[in-house]
Amino acid sequence: MTGRASASAIGFDRRSAITLALASFAGTIAFGWPLLRVPAEGIGHGADAPLIFVILLPVLVVVVLAEIAAGGIDSKALAMLGVLSAIGAALRPLGAGTAGIETTFFLLILAGRVFGPGFGFVLGSTTLFASALITGGVGPWLPFQMLAASWVGLGAGLLPPMRGRSEILMLVVYTAIAAMAFGLLMNLWFWPFVLGEGTAISYLPGASIGENVQRLLLYSLATSMGWDVMRAATNIVLVVLVGPAVLAVLRRTARRAAFGPAMTSAGMGSALIRPR
Repeated sequence: MTGRASASAIGFDRRSAITLALASFAGTIAFGWPLLRVPAEGIGHGADAPLIFVILLPVLVVVVLAEIAAGGIDSKALAMLGVLSAIGAALRPLGAGTAGIETTFFLLILAGRVFGPGFGFVLGSTTLFASALITGGVGPWLPFQMLAASWVGLGAGLLPPMRGRSEILMLVVYTAIAAMAFGLLMNLWFWPFVLGEGTAISYLPGASIGENVQRLLLYSLATSMGWDVMRAATNIVLVVLVGPAVLAVLRRTARRAAFGPAMTSAGMGSALIRPR
């Protein structure tokens, strides 16, 4: 199926790839800086999270507006983005806070798979932002949640072309990895400041990256592994049970909406669009 024509809801050309790569690099620094320097005692991300928020949202707006100007996104794609963001935001309160059950990521992964990496990246942030407004979950953790969810959607859009049972199996594996990675990232942003010194799972200022990563993994195992496993299990079950039907509906919608110009795999040099 490598030659089958397909369209992406948000174009993902070289310009978009560079923009998203720069945003992801900044996000990696935002998450991982405790592993790279010694934080001041008692200072957490409460001060720098608003700065990340200010940086993240303009990047998303720039990506969307740039693609509108380039003809890479139209009103139909924006409408689809709004609908899926609203559905994802509505699904999240159904499970969030109950033993780690999470009902949002499967839709984000399936939508990113069908509509492309650019769409998946933007959808991850808009879904978590809308969910936070609905549930009152706005806080210093929100920009980190938004960026981590954006990476989940972006990765789903970059998965290789497959169909049928092989595709579902691939999505199951990706869902498991993404769910666990999301939990680990969300631990990283506050872990250095939540424990006192002197324990085997505390952040150790001045230690090597490897040693602190080991302590982070032990902390995650001791405090949140059950929640992360439940997040992964919930979304895996949803991908298996309703994934094929949802993929079919989204692909039918994409064909009827005819997002952007159709391209084949031979034309991926100007826009990274894979058959999905």
